[in-house]
Amino acid sequence: MSAPLLNGSGCLDALTAPDVAAQFDAFVTKTITPQSREGNPPVRIAETEAGMLNSIGLQGPGIEVFLADTLPRLAAQHLPIWVSVGGFSAADFGGICELLDGRRDIDVIELNLSCPNVDEAPESSAQIVAACRASTVKPLYAKLSPSLSDIAESARAVVAAGADGLTLVNTLRGMALDSATLRPKLARGFGGYSGPALKPVALACVSACARAVDVPIVGLGGVWSGQDALELIAAGASVVSLGTVLFSDPTAPNRIRMELEAESAARGYADPLDARGAANS
Repeated sequence: MSAPLLNGSGCLDALTAPDVAAQFDAFVTKTITPQSREGNPPVRIAETEAGMLNSIGLQGPGIEVFLADTLPRLAAQHLPIWVSVGGFSAADFGGICELLDGRRDIDVIELNLSCPNVDEAPESSAQIVAACRASTVKPLYAKLSPSLSDIAESARAVVAAGADGLTLVNTLRGMALDSATLRPKLARGFGGYSGPALKPVALACVSACARAVDVPIVGLGGVWSGQDALELIAAGASVVSLGTVLFSDPTAPNRIRMELEAESAARGYADPLDARGAANS
């Protein structure tokens, strides 16, 4: 079996682009929060020389509308569903997980512990994971920031608290200036940086965490080709996620899947996952 492909949370709307979503092995929702949120004021997206900045601010309908309206329509597409969960306290995260726990149409919960566009919860990532573990038996994946001072230690802490897997990495905080005014392009000033330039950072984080913990890792950050996907697997990922590339190439999932198979076969691997961890030996 080839490495599963996912979309990055917030990078695809399966309801408006079902043909793109169908190219993936599972669909990851936009991050769901306890209450509805308008998000940050525009301008919220800016292109850069080697990627993109976004400052959406977790815009969404809130958990009640998601469960009543969005989730049934997603489930009708017959794709495994990963729900990205966000909040501003451990109680927020745990409360949403409790509501999701009994839903058979949800396969995995991904905990967005590292959004750079909103205020962070006061509790540590491990405390949030522990609150969620007490609220659900569903698989929990902790999405960590590449800005952590010691991401391997953070990985150990969230796994010890009950995380079943990791998603690495979220965006980096960055800023872009208008060349004429020298003012920030984004209304909030800064945002989450993603795109090709993030790949070396993602590789380092995936490798460090793969050495530190023995759990599945979703690798994402700068994947534009099958070669990029294979490198994340070699660093220790067992699942690959596509994000920014989807904004410019809606055929990317099928293309990258074929390129991944070709790149791994050219190196003598019968399956791309046979290359997992090759960079760490």
